[in-house]
Amino acid sequence: QVQFVESGGGLVQPGGSLRLSCVASGISFRLHAMGWYRQAPGKQRELVATITRDGSTTYVISEKGRFTISRDNAKNTAYLQMNNLQPEDTAVYYCNRVPSPYAYWGQGTQVTVSS
Repeated sequence: QVQFVESGGGLVQPGGSLRLSCVASGISFRLHAMGWYRQAPGKQRELVATITRDGSTTYVISEKGRFTISRDNAKNTAYLQMNNLQPEDTAVYYCNRVPSPYAYWGQGTQVTVSS
């Protein structure tokens, strides 16, 4: 059974930082490229960053330089370090496989950027 458990979100002021974690189970984590997605209120879910099996990374242009995706295959865990957060980063953040996400999505972790 595929399962993703995201954590690390919270309320942060503009310019602040958060580190998100995603623990995967039920999949051969090390064999899959992974991505972080987010869904803001009233908007569709969008892909934020990806990391391949061997650690190569890609970012949505607006996040490049502020976000860093990483993974620890021994812990079946993906991370998203987010710096200089802005109000437009407010969303629920999820992880899943890329480029073909599993039908199952975790509960996500809420990130709210507000002063």
